[in-house]
Amino acid sequence: MRVPRLVGLMAVDARETARTQGLLLNAPDRPDFHLAVVDYVVRQYPQPGAEVPRESMVYVWFDFGPGEGGGGVHEPRIPKPPRGGLQRELDEPGDPYMVLSSP
Repeated sequence: MRVPRLVGLMAVDARETARTQGLLLNAPDRPDFHLAVVDYVVRQYPQPGAEVPRESMVYVWFDFGPGEGGGGVHEPRIPKPPRGGLQRELDEPGDPYMVLSSP
């Protein structure tokens, strides 16, 4: 049997999908996994499409591990995006980041 794609599913849906496929599900980062409902699976092992025997264990995680990505910090964006028109953005006095402009 092939492992279904569980990434992106809510915990309740991942459990149901695994159960209907005859697979066991384990969440090492979530000891209360049986209570989780709306948390989303962010990674799984084995990968979707892998061939495994019936009643195999599939591991799912709900949080990215250290250094594995995630949302991160989106603001402030450095260098600052250019403004349109004829105006040019000037550096603020004491700004540690110099605004770069294209030649």
